[in-house]
Formats: sequence, C-alpha cells, structure tokens
Amino acid sequence: MTPLVRPMEQKDTAAVALLEAQVFSQPWSADGLEASRKRPEYLFLVACDEEQIIGYIGMYQVMEEGDITNVAVRPDCQGQGVGSLLVEALFHAAARRGIREITLEVRAGNVHAIRLYEKHGFCREGRRKNYYEKPREDALIMWNRNIQ
Repeated sequence: MTPLVRPMEQKDTAAVALLEAQVFSQPWSADGLEASRKRPEYLFLVACDEEQIIGYIGMYQVMEEGDITNVAVRPDCQGQGVGSLLVEALFHAAARRGIREITLEVRAGNVHAIRLYEKHGFCREGRRKNYYEKPREDALIMWNRNIQ
C-alpha cells in the first residue's frame, strides 16, 4: 500500500520528534518542530502507513525560494520509495505556494540522500566545510531551480 502524504498536524509532533531522534545525530525537539509548524513560512508533510508516521519532510519558504530543512524516513521503511513520495508531494505543495526554486544541504557522505535528490532534479552547486557536527562533515549545497 502506498503511504498517505498529508500536512503535519499538532498531533503528529511527538511522533515526528521521535523519528528525528532515530535518524539524526542532532534532532529537532518536539517544541522546535511545533513552533516551526505553526509559522506560515514553514511547510511540513508526513507520510503515514496505517496511521503510523513513517517519514516526514520540512521546508522553510523565503519569497519564491524554499529550503528543505529535513527529510526523514523510519529506518525500517527506507529504500521503499517513501523519500521520493515526500519530495514529490513537497514539490506540488511548493508550486502551489509560488515557489520556483528549492535548495538544501546534505551530508557529503550521505550517498543515498544525494541520489534521491539528484533523481528529483537537484544539482550540486557548492560545499559548506564542516557544516555538520556529530560527526563533523561537509555539506553539499544542492538546488532544484525548476519547481513546477
């Protein structure tokens, strides 16, 4: 069954924070997620499978540009197309908001994420030295300048 993708709601915050803690070395807190979710310049989508959140994506909007803050998929659901589903849903929502370009930073060593982003039209356009901590690692700056 294909997961349902929908906007994140207040009731989802705790589950998304748990997912953050499973996937990232420096996760967002539930309070930080909820505070951002309430702001109009943020967009958060969740992927649900039988009422459980199995992934989410977040974006921050500045005028006609979006900045993906995080993409997370539950470890036991990775490699099943959930990340692609979230990116595609974000593109549709971003286009409805008038966003034409989206950027993101990704760990330079995160080959799976880089492949996902390249599959969806993102191109490498720069590098931020020592951007990430725990462990320290460079970030690749990627852009998709053709959101429709």
